[in-house]
Amino acid sequence: MCAVTDPVFRSLDGDADVAALQDLLESAPDYTERITGYPPGPSDALSALISVPEGFDPVGKHGWGLFDGDRLVAFADVLLGYPDPGAAVVDRVRSVPGVGRLRLGIVATNAAVAEPFWRALGYTPTGETKPYRYDHLESTVALWERPL
Repeated sequence: MCAVTDPVFRSLDGDADVAALQDLLESAPDYTERITGYPPGPSDALSALISVPEGFDPVGKHGWGLFDGDRLVAFADVLLGYPDPGAAVVDRVRSVPGVGRLRLGIVATNAAVAEPFWRALGYTPTGETKPYRYDHLESTVALWERPL
C-alpha cells in the first residue's frame, strides 16, 4: 500500500477520468476477476461508471475518486438514495439533513478480501442479500452499513 501525499477527492468526469479508472482496475486484476469473473477488460471503467442496479435512476449514480496527483488511487461507486434516501459517502453527506447511515454491498466472490476492510471501518452486515450478476458470473451481494 502506498501513502497518498496530497490527496484530492472529486467526482470522476470525462475521458481522462475513465482512463484513470481503467488504469486502477488493471492495477488490481485479482479484484476485477473476483467481481466480474474475468480479468480487467477494456471497457470495465466505463461499465463501472454507468452500470446501476435494476430499477435505479442513473441520475443518482456518482463516481468519486481519490487522486494522488494525476493518479487515481481509490474509487467509490456511489448510488445516492439507494436503496432509500439515507445512503451516501461519509465526508460528502455529514451535512445532509436526514442521513444517518451509510450502506455498501460486498459481492460474495470478493468477501474474503472486502469484509475485513469494511469491518475495520465500522461497517456491519445487515443480514440482507441480493442477487449479483455480471455476464456469466452469478453471486450475491451482502449489504453492510454503519451509522454516520
